Amino acid sequence: MRKEILGRHIIHQLEVDYRLLLQAAHRAHEAATHEDNIPDSKYETLALEASYIAQGQANRAQEIKQALADYRQVQMQTFPAGAPIRLTALVCLEDQDGQQIRVFLGPAAGGMKLVEAGTEVMVITPDSPLGEQLLGLQVGDSFELFGTGKKKEYEIIAVD
Repeated sequence: MRKEILGRHIIHQLEVDYRLLLQAAHRAHEAATHEDNIPDSKYETLALEASYIAQGQANRAQEIKQALADYRQVQMQTFPAGAPIRLTALVCLEDQDGQQIRVFLGPAAGGMKLVEAGTEVMVITPDSPLGEQLLGLQVGDSFELFGTGKKKEYEIIAVD
């Protein structure tokens, strides 16, 4: 998968998520302020709960808005042989069982998964445990990652 295409897919998905969250926040705000939800007693908390939901969705929309700005400004880097991994690297890893995974080291939107031509790529950030491990490594390097109570060993197979 070419990184330029991957970048466009990430931006598209963030735009879709942003629009959905704004709509959801608007609906939750309407529920919080609707006259039918004005509490008659301290035990009627529907409006209060809806306002919490609206605020959470608005906060998440702002995070996505910032991620969109980050991806619109980021320059995709090239990685010649022996170059250390840094932001915008598309990395192929192989674990000790021979399973391969592909990750894209992006400025934001960690955890997003994209599929292009049957290949799944997960977006990670430098702040994630995996992203932190990868920074500065290069093809052929190995490292261990601890998670969910077990240790996994990975080897860097390719960097684009």
